[in-house]
Amino acid sequence: MADNVRNIGIFAHVDAGKTTLSERLLLTCGQIRSAGAVDAGTAHTDRLAIEKKRGISVKSACAPLIWNDTHIRLIDTPGHADFSSEIERSMWAIDGAVLLISGPDGVQPQTEVLFRSLYKNSIPLIFFINKMDRSVADFDKAMSDIRKKLTACAFDASNPEEVMAAVAEEDEDALLSYMEGEIWEHERLWKAAFSLIRKGRIYPVLSGSALTGTGVDKLLTMVTNALPAPESNGNAPVSGMVFSVETDPTLGRAAYVRLFSGAIKNRDAVQIYAASESDYTAEGRILESKITQIRSIGASGKGEDVGEMQAGDIALVYGLQNVKTGQIIGSRDQLPERIRKNSLKAPLFMTKVFPENPDDFQNLKKALETLSAEDPLLDVSIVQKSIHVRLMGAIQLEILEEELLSRFGVKASFSAPEVIYRETIKQTAVGFCAYTMPKPCWAIIKFEIIPKPRGSGVTFESVVSPRDIKYRYQHQVENAIPIATRQGMLGWQVDDVHIRLIEGGDHEIHTHPLDFIVATPMAFMDGLQRGGSVLLEPILEMEITVDENGAGKIIGEMNAMRGGVLETTAEGGKITLLCEAPAAECADFPVRFQRITSGTGSLLSRLKCYREVTTGEIHTCERTSVNPLDTAKYILAARNALASEIFERSFL
Repeated sequence: MADNVRNIGIFAHVDAGKTTLSERLLLTCGQIRSAGAVDAGTAHTDRLAIEKKRGISVKSACAPLIWNDTHIRLIDTPGHADFSSEIERSMWAIDGAVLLISGPDGVQPQTEVLFRSLYKNSIPLIFFINKMDRSVADFDKAMSDIRKKLTACAFDASNPEEVMAAVAEEDEDALLSYMEGEIWEHERLWKAAFSLIRKGRIYPVLSGSALTGTGVDKLLTMVTNALPAPESNGNAPVSGMVFSVETDPTLGRAAYVRLFSGAIKNRDAVQIYAASESDYTAEGRILESKITQIRSIGASGKGEDVGEMQAGDIALVYGLQNVKTGQIIGSRDQLPERIRKNSLKAPLFMTKVFPENPDDFQNLKKALETLSAEDPLLDVSIVQKSIHVRLMGAIQLEILEEELLSRFGVKASFSAPEVIYRETIKQTAVGFCAYTMPKPCWAIIKFEIIPKPRGSGVTFESVVSPRDIKYRYQHQVENAIPIATRQGMLGWQVDDVHIRLIEGGDHEIHTHPLDFIVATPMAFMDGLQRGGSVLLEPILEMEITVDENGAGKIIGEMNAMRGGVLETTAEGGKITLLCEAPAAECADFPVRFQRITSGTGSLLSRLKCYREVTTGEIHTCERTSVNPLDTAKYILAARNALASEIFERSFL
């Protein structure tokens, strides 16, 4: 891959000017004749009808730039926390980032979340302090905020002494020169700085105004000089990631693909790694699909048919039937480590969706299936002829309602969102299943199910000899664990357990290839029933900043919500409180918070952990398939008409 390519993302707290900056970059690079406006619904990277109407970014959008003979693929991301999974998926595609800071507001709560995520993913970045055309903008305060709240390794790129000081922190030769009062000449200094920036060890800070264009040319130059080019893996096996999906009314489903190695072209047959729903499962199913067309990224969406893409490219790929966001094209082993370990934020709420016109049920189901391919965390399921979806928050629910109407012509209503609980086993227990009837079948399994610490997930091991259960059948048991743990005794996903396969047997004649997949949930549920279920609820951590006189009311709210304040800090007449409370108690807290603070406070919430419910309340979830404890019905379902419903999510 040539050095003249950059794949970057723009990230920011809501209303920091991210989409306005994207427009200004497109204009400065000559990709558009006039900059669109977010409020007017004319921004080129706000392409959905709902984005134009509301003036917010809902989906990530990709656009091309050329600056100093460097081809830049720019990804403009949503800012609202409800679309955090969309933001995270954008990070799969990029090699560097621009993180906006609002000049008038400084570092805001979501900015901290974004920086931590970029840092965790080892993505080098440039800070751009925006809105400096406003009289209330304060560069020094914003700079201080960055250093205090984000990283001490940030430096003012316009100040040679600060550049030298930043380089000296990481370079011994520079440190010796700096201690002697020497500042290196420009070329030597910036050569050293660029190398450290690309490694994510220091962070340049630029400033300007996306609205007026001030400082944007310097930002583009910094992007081309300081952020890394894609690694060159053209001779390695094909490996790419689908980081977004959209549906084109003419060309069909389009996959936004970042290719990390190899090359693909029109009419190539490629393998798609459809990962199973559990990180610990050994492997997913490999599907094969044929590419019909590869198109470049255009300023307002899809560009022209380019016929091929190389390692490091981002392009739109058509023809991958039923492809979903998050799927892998080609070899999984060639992906960067940060992507192989990706785990998206799980939704905390679920709701039922009803068509206002009963005749629209199938249309609603089809529309939601399309949307869930674009955002797999919607997790659409049918329970007793009612449709359930999972969501991050109230804003996402409003957007979903409008998308169903504007894109698919389906008017829908929703039940009140319910918290998604989890469950775990109360005490160590043994589960057993002898699946030997009705013939032909033979699968005998004995599990030991052991409770684990909170947040440690589900793990599996086998201590059974291949003389008792052949390795291929033990592998089936492991692959069926996600099916078994999908719904426990209370109907919620089972978490924080270690499952040991301790005994069992197969039969040379009677064992069918799927018998151990059928038997695994029965053995697991038998053990869970013996060990007992503990209900776990999601706990939110909230960072709240209010005026000093509003802190007491917030503390009272936390106590009323079975929560509490973990720590407080005070600065400049403002108090920041780090709090926690059960998600079930916080559904309408953002509305109350705005009323309490008259809109002047800031609130950032995130999932902290799952914790045992201490109120004695029991919440159950409807089953999406036959309970394995109802063995006769379950076996009939597994072996006949309901087989696809039970197995589809793990193997497709």
